[in-house]
Amino acid sequence: MQSLLDLFHQLTNVRELVRVGGYVGLTAIIFAETGLLVGFFLPGDSLLVTAGLLSAQPQFGLNVYALGAILTVAAIVGNSLGYVIGRATGPRLFTRDDSLLFKKKHLYRAQEFYAKHGGKTLVIARFMPIVRTFVPVVAGLANMPFGAYTAYNVLGGVAWIWSMLFIGHFLGRVVPGIDKHIEPMILVIIALSLLPALISWWRERSKSRAAASAAAPRAVPDP
Repeated sequence: MQSLLDLFHQLTNVRELVRVGGYVGLTAIIFAETGLLVGFFLPGDSLLVTAGLLSAQPQFGLNVYALGAILTVAAIVGNSLGYVIGRATGPRLFTRDDSLLFKKKHLYRAQEFYAKHGGKTLVIARFMPIVRTFVPVVAGLANMPFGAYTAYNVLGGVAWIWSMLFIGHFLGRVVPGIDKHIEPMILVIIALSLLPALISWWRERSKSRAAASAAAPRAVPDP
Protein backbone atom coordinates (compact mmCIF):
# COMPACT_ATOMS: atom_id res chain seq x y z
CA MET A 1 0.00 0.00 0.00
CA GLN A 2 2.82 2.42 0.86
CA SER A 3 4.41 1.88 -2.54
CA LEU A 4 1.07 2.74 -4.20
CA LEU A 5 0.80 5.91 -2.12
CA ASP A 6 4.36 6.85 -3.10
CA LEU A 7 3.50 6.29 -6.76
CA PHE A 8 0.35 8.42 -6.44
CA HIS A 9 2.39 11.23 -4.86
CA GLN A 10 4.91 11.11 -7.69
CA LEU A 11 2.17 11.15 -10.32
CA THR A 12 0.51 14.19 -8.76
CA ASN A 13 3.73 16.23 -8.41
CA VAL A 14 3.16 17.97 -11.71
CA ARG A 15 6.27 20.13 -11.70
CA GLU A 16 8.50 17.07 -11.34
CA LEU A 17 6.45 15.14 -13.89
CA VAL A 18 7.04 17.87 -16.46
CA ARG A 19 10.69 18.33 -15.57
CA VAL A 20 11.62 14.63 -15.49
CA GLY A 21 9.14 13.20 -17.97
CA GLY A 22 9.59 15.73 -20.75
CA TYR A 23 7.80 15.11 -24.03
CA VAL A 24 7.67 11.31 -23.63
CA GLY A 25 6.37 11.34 -20.07
CA LEU A 26 3.72 13.97 -20.79
CA THR A 27 2.53 12.07 -23.86
CA ALA A 28 2.23 8.83 -21.88
CA ILE A 29 0.25 10.52 -19.09
CA ILE A 30 -2.21 12.27 -21.42
CA PHE A 31 -2.73 9.04 -23.35
CA ALA A 32 -3.30 7.04 -20.16
CA GLU A 33 -5.73 9.56 -18.68
CA THR A 34 -7.83 9.74 -21.83
CA GLY A 35 -7.56 6.15 -23.04
CA LEU A 36 -7.14 3.83 -20.06
CA LEU A 37 -9.79 3.47 -17.36
CA VAL A 38 -7.11 3.25 -14.67
CA GLY A 39 -5.80 6.70 -15.63
CA PHE A 40 -8.75 8.69 -14.26
CA PHE A 41 -6.71 9.98 -11.28
CA LEU A 42 -3.93 11.52 -13.38
CA PRO A 43 -3.61 15.34 -13.23
CA GLY A 44 -4.43 16.27 -16.82
CA ASP A 45 -5.50 19.91 -16.48
CA SER A 46 -2.86 20.96 -13.97
CA LEU A 47 -0.21 19.02 -15.88
CA LEU A 48 -1.01 20.79 -19.15
CA VAL A 49 -1.09 24.27 -17.60
CA THR A 50 2.18 23.58 -15.76
CA ALA A 51 3.79 22.29 -18.95
CA GLY A 52 2.70 25.43 -20.78
CA LEU A 53 3.99 27.61 -17.96
CA LEU A 54 7.38 25.90 -17.88
CA SER A 55 7.63 26.04 -21.69
CA ALA A 56 7.89 29.82 -21.25
CA GLN A 57 11.05 29.29 -19.18
CA PRO A 58 14.06 28.64 -21.50
CA GLN A 59 15.86 26.45 -18.95
CA PHE A 60 13.25 23.71 -19.28
CA GLY A 61 13.77 23.23 -23.02
CA LEU A 62 10.11 22.68 -23.89
CA ASN A 63 8.55 24.06 -27.06
CA VAL A 64 4.86 24.86 -26.54
CA TYR A 65 3.98 24.23 -30.20
CA ALA A 66 5.70 20.83 -30.23
CA LEU A 67 3.94 19.99 -26.98
CA GLY A 68 0.60 21.04 -28.44
CA ALA A 69 1.01 18.87 -31.53
CA ILE A 70 2.24 15.76 -29.70
CA LEU A 71 -0.22 15.92 -26.82
CA THR A 72 -3.17 16.59 -29.13
CA VAL A 73 -2.39 13.35 -30.96
CA ALA A 74 -2.07 11.52 -27.62
CA ALA A 75 -5.43 12.87 -26.42
CA ILE A 76 -7.23 11.96 -29.65
CA VAL A 77 -5.71 8.47 -29.88
CA GLY A 78 -6.36 7.91 -26.18
CA ASN A 79 -10.05 8.76 -26.53
CA SER A 80 -10.28 6.53 -29.59
CA LEU A 81 -8.95 3.64 -27.51
CA GLY A 82 -11.58 4.39 -24.85
CA TYR A 83 -14.27 4.20 -27.54
CA VAL A 84 -12.94 0.84 -28.73
CA ILE A 85 -12.92 -0.48 -25.16
CA GLY A 86 -16.56 0.54 -24.78
CA ARG A 87 -17.57 -1.12 -28.07
CA ALA A 88 -15.64 -4.29 -27.25
CA THR A 89 -16.75 -4.77 -23.65
CA GLY A 90 -20.35 -3.63 -23.96
CA PRO A 91 -22.58 -3.68 -20.87
CA ARG A 92 -20.24 -6.23 -19.24
CA LEU A 93 -18.16 -3.33 -17.97
CA PHE A 94 -21.00 -2.34 -15.63
CA THR A 95 -20.81 -5.76 -13.95
CA ARG A 96 -17.11 -5.43 -13.18
CA ASP A 97 -16.25 -5.27 -9.48
CA ASP A 98 -14.85 -2.07 -8.02
CA SER A 99 -11.13 -2.00 -7.34
CA LEU A 100 -8.49 0.51 -6.27
CA LEU A 101 -8.17 1.80 -9.84
CA PHE A 102 -11.73 1.27 -11.10
CA LYS A 103 -14.96 2.66 -9.68
CA LYS A 104 -18.28 1.97 -11.39
CA LYS A 105 -19.73 5.21 -9.98
CA HIS A 106 -17.48 7.14 -12.38
CA LEU A 107 -18.84 5.12 -15.28
CA TYR A 108 -22.45 5.79 -14.23
CA ARG A 109 -21.71 9.49 -13.86
CA ALA A 110 -20.25 9.62 -17.38
CA GLN A 111 -23.25 7.70 -18.70
CA GLU A 112 -25.68 10.23 -17.19
CA PHE A 113 -23.67 13.12 -18.60
CA TYR A 114 -23.61 11.54 -22.06
CA ALA A 115 -27.36 10.82 -21.95
CA LYS A 116 -28.02 14.48 -21.14
CA HIS A 117 -25.65 16.19 -23.59
CA GLY A 118 -25.15 13.69 -26.43
CA GLY A 119 -22.16 14.09 -28.74
CA LYS A 120 -21.10 17.46 -27.35
CA THR A 121 -20.30 15.60 -24.12
CA LEU A 122 -17.03 14.60 -25.78
CA VAL A 123 -16.03 18.26 -25.97
CA ILE A 124 -17.40 19.40 -22.59
CA ALA A 125 -16.00 16.40 -20.71
CA ARG A 126 -12.46 17.17 -21.85
CA PHE A 127 -12.45 19.91 -19.24
CA MET A 128 -13.88 17.73 -16.45
CA PRO A 129 -11.54 15.48 -14.44
CA ILE A 130 -12.52 11.79 -14.21
CA VAL A 131 -15.52 12.24 -16.52
CA ARG A 132 -13.20 12.74 -19.52
CA THR A 133 -11.70 9.28 -18.89
CA PHE A 134 -15.03 7.44 -18.93
CA VAL A 135 -17.09 9.34 -21.52
CA PRO A 136 -15.33 7.75 -24.55
CA VAL A 137 -16.12 4.32 -23.11
CA VAL A 138 -19.78 5.28 -22.68
CA ALA A 139 -19.90 6.57 -26.27
CA GLY A 140 -18.60 3.19 -27.42
CA LEU A 141 -21.16 1.38 -25.27
CA ALA A 142 -23.88 3.53 -26.84
CA ASN A 143 -22.65 2.62 -30.36
CA MET A 144 -22.20 6.26 -31.33
CA PRO A 145 -21.25 6.38 -35.04
CA PHE A 146 -17.46 6.41 -35.25
CA GLY A 147 -17.39 9.24 -37.80
CA ALA A 148 -19.40 11.57 -35.57
CA TYR A 149 -17.40 10.39 -32.55
CA THR A 150 -14.12 11.22 -34.27
CA ALA A 151 -15.27 14.73 -35.20
CA TYR A 152 -16.19 15.51 -31.57
CA ASN A 153 -13.06 13.74 -30.37
CA VAL A 154 -10.75 15.86 -32.53
CA LEU A 155 -12.57 19.10 -31.66
CA GLY A 156 -12.45 18.36 -27.93
CA GLY A 157 -8.83 17.23 -28.01
CA VAL A 158 -7.61 20.33 -29.83
CA ALA A 159 -9.64 22.70 -27.62
CA TRP A 160 -8.50 21.08 -24.37
CA ILE A 161 -4.79 20.65 -25.10
CA TRP A 162 -4.14 24.03 -26.72
CA SER A 163 -6.25 26.09 -24.31
CA MET A 164 -4.60 24.57 -21.23
CA LEU A 165 -1.09 24.85 -22.65
CA PHE A 166 -1.48 28.45 -23.74
CA ILE A 167 -3.08 29.55 -20.48
CA GLY A 168 0.06 28.31 -18.74
CA HIS A 169 2.40 29.68 -21.41
CA PHE A 170 0.77 33.12 -21.24
CA LEU A 171 1.02 33.21 -17.44
CA GLY A 172 4.64 32.10 -17.62
CA ARG A 173 5.48 34.97 -19.95
CA VAL A 174 3.58 37.80 -18.26
CA VAL A 175 3.80 36.96 -14.53
CA PRO A 176 7.40 37.16 -13.26
CA GLY A 177 8.41 34.31 -10.97
CA ILE A 178 5.15 32.41 -11.29
CA ASP A 179 7.10 29.18 -11.81
CA LYS A 180 8.12 29.50 -8.13
CA HIS A 181 4.46 29.43 -7.07
CA ILE A 182 3.04 26.53 -9.07
CA GLU A 183 1.30 24.81 -6.15
CA PRO A 184 -1.25 27.61 -5.45
CA MET A 185 -1.89 27.94 -9.16
CA ILE A 186 -2.59 24.20 -9.41
CA LEU A 187 -5.16 24.46 -6.62
CA VAL A 188 -6.94 27.20 -8.57
CA ILE A 189 -6.87 25.06 -11.73
CA ILE A 190 -8.31 22.07 -9.87
CA ALA A 191 -11.06 24.23 -8.38
CA LEU A 192 -11.97 25.66 -11.79
CA SER A 193 -11.95 22.23 -13.44
CA LEU A 194 -14.32 20.89 -10.79
CA LEU A 195 -16.66 23.88 -11.09
CA PRO A 196 -18.78 22.53 -14.01
CA ALA A 197 -19.42 19.29 -12.11
CA LEU A 198 -20.37 21.19 -8.96
CA ILE A 199 -22.73 23.47 -10.90
CA SER A 200 -24.35 20.45 -12.56
CA TRP A 201 -24.72 18.71 -9.19
CA TRP A 202 -26.29 21.82 -7.64
CA ARG A 203 -28.76 22.20 -10.49
CA GLU A 204 -29.84 18.56 -10.27
CA ARG A 205 -30.17 18.86 -6.50
CA SER A 206 -32.31 21.97 -6.88
CA LYS A 207 -34.52 20.24 -9.46
CA SER A 208 -34.94 17.20 -7.20
CA ARG A 209 -35.95 19.42 -4.27
CA ALA A 210 -38.40 21.35 -6.44
CA ALA A 211 -39.95 18.11 -7.75
CA ALA A 212 -40.22 16.73 -4.22
CA SER A 213 -41.91 19.90 -3.01
CA ALA A 214 -44.36 19.85 -5.91
CA ALA A 215 -45.23 16.18 -5.27
CA ALA A 216 -45.68 16.61 -1.51
CA PRO A 217 -49.34 16.64 -0.40
CA ARG A 218 -50.54 20.01 0.74
CA ALA A 219 -52.44 20.40 3.96
CA VAL A 220 -56.13 21.18 3.49
CA PRO A 221 -57.28 24.02 5.77
CA ASP A 222 -60.09 23.27 8.18
CA PRO A 223 -63.45 24.70 7.10
